[in-house]
Amino acid sequence: MSDDDPAEEAEEAEETELVPEVSAEDLEARLDEAAEALEAAETEADLDDVEGDLDAVEADLERADLPEPDEDDDEAEDPRADLESRLSDLRDDLEEQRGPYAADVVDDVADVQATLRDTRWTEAGEADLPAVVDEFVAAVNEALGTELSRDGDDDPEALAAALDEPTGAVEDAGLDADEDADTIAALLEATDALATGVDDAEEWDDLETYEQLQAQGFYDVLGHYKDFPPELSALKAHEQAGNVEMVLLALDSLGSEFMEEHALNALVRMNDQGAFEAMHQRAGKRDQAAIKALGKMAAEDAVETLVDYVDSDSNPALQKVTFKALGEIGHADAVQPLANKLAMENDEVRPYAARALGLIGDTRAVEPLADAAADDESDNVRAAALWALRQIGTEAALEAAAEFDDDRAFIVQTEAEKARDALDAGAEEAAA
Repeated sequence: MSDDDPAEEAEEAEETELVPEVSAEDLEARLDEAAEALEAAETEADLDDVEGDLDAVEADLERADLPEPDEDDDEAEDPRADLESRLSDLRDDLEEQRGPYAADVVDDVADVQATLRDTRWTEAGEADLPAVVDEFVAAVNEALGTELSRDGDDDPEALAAALDEPTGAVEDAGLDADEDADTIAALLEATDALATGVDDAEEWDDLETYEQLQAQGFYDVLGHYKDFPPELSALKAHEQAGNVEMVLLALDSLGSEFMEEHALNALVRMNDQGAFEAMHQRAGKRDQAAIKALGKMAAEDAVETLVDYVDSDSNPALQKVTFKALGEIGHADAVQPLANKLAMENDEVRPYAARALGLIGDTRAVEPLADAAADDESDNVRAAALWALRQIGTEAALEAAAEFDDDRAFIVQTEAEKARDALDAGAEEAAA
C-alpha cells in the first residue's frame, strides 16, 4: 500500500499534464507551421489564429527544459536563444501583415494636427497649407461618399480644427480591416499626401538666420552701410532709431559672441524698459551679460533675482557681475546680503561686495565696511572697503576710512588719505 498522499499524487499528475516535456525540435516544428499559416493568412481572423499559436509556443518555450550552452565555448549553440529570436521575428511579421485599420488614419491625422499647431510657419508656408487640407477633405469625401466641406479661416490653428470633421467621419464609418481594406488604403494614401503636403510647407526653422532676419524687416534700415558685417550696421541703425524689439531680435538670432556683445551694449545704452523682460529672463538662467545689462539699466525689478544669486551661488565670475549690477541698481534690499559677503572666503570676490555697497551708498554698510577694513588680510579688500566708505561719503564713513592712513599697504593708505582730504574739505566748507 502506498504511503503517498492521494492529493499530492493528483497535483503531480495535473502538473505533468499541464507542463508537457517539449524539445527544441518540437518547438522549431511548431514555429515552421506558424510561419506557413502566417504566409497563407488572408483575414484578421487568420492572423488571430497565428497569434494564438505563437502565444502557445512562447508559453511552452518558457517552461521547456532545454540544454544550456557551454559558457566557455563562444560558438556553442543556444537552442533557447535561437527559438526566442525566431519567435520574435514571426511576431514582427505578424504585426506587419495586420491592417491597415481606420484607427491608423485617425492617428496619422492627429499627428498632422499637432504639426499644424506647434510649428512656426513662414508667410509662404502658411499660404500653402489651406490647399493641402482641402485636398484631404476632398479625398475623404471620395473614399466615404460624404459631402464634407471646410469652413473657417486659413490660419494653421483653424486648419487643424477643420480636420476634426473628416476624422470623425472615418471613425463613424465603422470600417472593417478585411471587408473595407481598399477604402482604408485610399484613406491612408490621402493621409500620407496630407502629411507630405504639410511637411513640404515652409517652416520658420527651414530659413537661414539671414533669411529669418530679412523676413522680419531687420535689414530694412540699411542703405549704404560702412560696417561689416551688415548685421552690425543694422543693429546700430535700430539702436539710433530706438527700435528695441529689433535689437532684441538680433540678440536672440545672431549666434556670435561679437554680435551678442554689441546687442547687449546697445540695450544698455538705450536703457529701454522694453528690454527688461528679455534681460530678466536671461538673468534667470545666470546669463552674465544680461545681469550686466540689468545693472546698467538700474532695473530695480531684477533685485530679488540677483539677491538670490548673492546668497546661493558660488560661481566667482557670476558673483562679481551680480555684485556690480546690484551696486549699479542701488536698491536697499541688497545691502545686507552684500554686507554678509564681506566675510566670504574668496578674496578676489570680496572687493566686489565692498564696492557694490559703496555704489549703493546706504549708511547701514558703514560698520561692516569699517570692520572689513580693520580685519581683512587682503590689501585689495581693505582698499575696496575704504573706497566704498568714501562713496557713502557721510562724516562717519569718511572718519572710519581716514583712520587707516598708516596701513601697511600703499593702496589702503591712498584711500585713507583721500577720505582725510574729503573730511578736511568738508570742514573748511562748513567754516566758510
